[in-house]
Amino acid sequence: MKIAIQGTIGSFHYEVAKNLYGADNDFVECMDFNEIPILLQQNKIDNGIMAIENTIAGAILPNYALIDEYNLHISAEYYLPIQHHLMALPGQNVSDIKEVWSHPMALLQCRKYFRSQPHIKLVEEKDTAEMAKIIQQKNLKGIAAIAGYEAAKIYDLEILAESIQTNKINATRFVVLDGNHQYNADSFSKSSIKFTLHHQAGSLVEVLQILKDYKLNMSKIQSLPVIDKPWEYAFFVDVLVDEADAYKQALHEIEKRVTALKILGEYRNNKKL
Repeated sequence: MKIAIQGTIGSFHYEVAKNLYGADNDFVECMDFNEIPILLQQNKIDNGIMAIENTIAGAILPNYALIDEYNLHISAEYYLPIQHHLMALPGQNVSDIKEVWSHPMALLQCRKYFRSQPHIKLVEEKDTAEMAKIIQQKNLKGIAAIAGYEAAKIYDLEILAESIQTNKINATRFVVLDGNHQYNADSFSKSSIKFTLHHQAGSLVEVLQILKDYKLNMSKIQSLPVIDKPWEYAFFVDVLVDEADAYKQALHEIEKRVTALKILGEYRNNKKL
């Protein structure tokens, strides 16, 4: 399979793709999330892996917008515990490190650790694993990266400090994206939908009441502004589905009360953390 990942081989996106499909696949490295939907649209990949939310940083709003804009289909989800490790070329210790190069999100999630290491300069870069790769390729001493075990193993770096993230309970939810929009009503237990509302008081409450009436548990709700309609919002909702018939009836009722309704994906609930 050809699977697009954000970042370099060894990144957390790579780890998710490897866990889902195995290492014997063609992984397409994308430095920017915007590349993934374009590759899907051009049929150059089979699937794309995209982070959608993190327990510390919250929702990754631009990725919700990309899924909607390109009419992508969510076919699966995966929750990955995120462990950030400080790594560098072998034979060094933390006191030898002058700079750490990493993704802004990784630096943010490790800010408390670096407060205790004031001699280290933090440098924002595009990807965690790519920095590990560059350190190895250029034999850079005094420079460290923040990444996962996978990157340390692939690029032969030594872990100087383990699990340096501030919040030890740190996980990211990833979604698997494709363009086929094929739904299997017998196998899904979760649905992601998007709707826009009439601009009137109580319209959101009406939708939430329908979910309650049909005993559908809403596990996530996220609003985004509608670009061409100032002060109007679209809502992205994840719903846990126990009874397919109740879910379908609820969607039928919701459709009567919203200006637009879109199913982004119907898939298995994979939350095990």
